[in-house]
Amino acid sequence: MENELLALPNLGHTSVNWLRAIGVQTRADLERIGPVEAFVKVRSRGMRPSRVFLYSLQAALLGCHWTELDPDLKRDLIEQAERLGA
Repeated sequence: MENELLALPNLGHTSVNWLRAIGVQTRADLERIGPVEAFVKVRSRGMRPSRVFLYSLQAALLGCHWTELDPDLKRDLIEQAERLGA
């Protein structure tokens, strides 16, 4: 299962370990919970992901590199995370 997450663009071992710590084992799990909620849950567990982690989660689901995300989408992701308490 770890390999499935590692196969997604942008996700390395640390990101995968953080996701596993919150119960995200597969791409389907990440799709179900969504990148914003995953980011917030990781933060709530005392881990310290950067905004790039949030962008990377979204980009992984879109199949692109996080630097390719539209600036408006990045802003929206951050705003959503802040509303959820990140």
